[in-house]
Amino acid sequence: MKSIKHIVFAAFVTLGVFSAVVYTSCTKDACKGVTCDNGGTCSGGNCTCVTGYYGTSCDSVYRNDYVGTYKGNGVDNGTPPNTYTGFYMVFSNVGSTVTNMQLVIQDNTTAPVVSMPITLTTLGASSSVFTITSTVANGSTYTGTGTVSNSIASVTLTETNNTTSLVTTYTFTNMARQ
Repeated sequence: MKSIKHIVFAAFVTLGVFSAVVYTSCTKDACKGVTCDNGGTCSGGNCTCVTGYYGTSCDSVYRNDYVGTYKGNGVDNGTPPNTYTGFYMVFSNVGSTVTNMQLVIQDNTTAPVVSMPITLTTLGASSSVFTITSTVANGSTYTGTGTVSNSIASVTLTETNNTTSLVTTYTFTNMARQ
């Protein structure tokens, strides 16, 4: 009788150890059922998005948040500085690359002054940094950098006159989205 008790006890212990090993060796796939769009990958149940995309499933595109018209004032580096009142910056998407956009600077009558391609270089939840691709227009070469969010935009634009080599820097800050 004593050996049957030992056999039953040993069977329960063995079954208990086996169950514990099986239970702890099962790993749950946190990414099961998680879909990451636009090339995003799942890690630990969360999507890691590729450049240009954000959101819980990488379904949103940063540049789409910035499309629109921003209005405000600016100054140049002249002596004395000239003030530019009621100017506009118009951001639009171009091409299929999610970091490429077009920036058009318009005067206070909404007449285009210069149109330039830009590249979003640093993308963030609150705003993105962009670089102006060197653009030749109106006898000058334009370069610069700026920031844009869904509510404000700023740019520092450098114009180099291709005939006189005169360099003028324009600064537009806190341009409000219209």
